[in-house]
Amino acid sequence: MKIIEAVINAAKLHEVKAALHKIGIEKIMVSQIVINGRKKGNAAIHRGAEYMAGFMTKIKVEIVAADELVGRVIETIGEIASTERKGDCRILIHPFIDAPI
Repeated sequence: MKIIEAVINAAKLHEVKAALHKIGIEKIMVSQIVINGRKKGNAAIHRGAEYMAGFMTKIKVEIVAADELVGRVIETIGEIASTERKGDCRILIHPFIDAPI
């Protein structure tokens, strides 16, 4: 089993969720994250002056999937969440080790 983490644009969340449901993934964990990177981020206005916030809000989707589904999950997320903007779809894969309780 693997843990798949995908950092995607918030606007693509519902499309990704629906597509994952179609391939048999029903349980996902969704978190809102804030990234501070090299990009200028979002423009904000404070006291009438516009400035670049430097932080970007993204959505992180985490899925625990069987080894045979990992390829389909990655392909599905990549097709839907990828845009022409760099960094709009980052996918990480980690091994899943179940902790005994």
